[in-house]
Amino acid sequence: MSCLAWIPFMEPINWFHSWWYLLLLPLAFGLSMAYKAIRVPNLKQYWWQVTLMTSQIVLGVIALGIVLVLFVQFAIPALTN
Repeated sequence: MSCLAWIPFMEPINWFHSWWYLLLLPLAFGLSMAYKAIRVPNLKQYWWQVTLMTSQIVLGVIALGIVLVLFVQFAIPALTN
């Protein structure tokens, strides 16, 4: 693949395929920092609130992934029979 003729959606770069899920951590942290910077009335609690929201986002995505796996493994085959 030539870098001069690289088409992003047709030929994706394979750099992140083995550890793409780790990018959830900085994404959740950045979202939490931006949201809590606007919403927290007292900045004494800012880093605690950012940490709490980051963990909620990460655990929520993990829970959604587990629910989706269970749905695909059990509910869809039960519906097709």
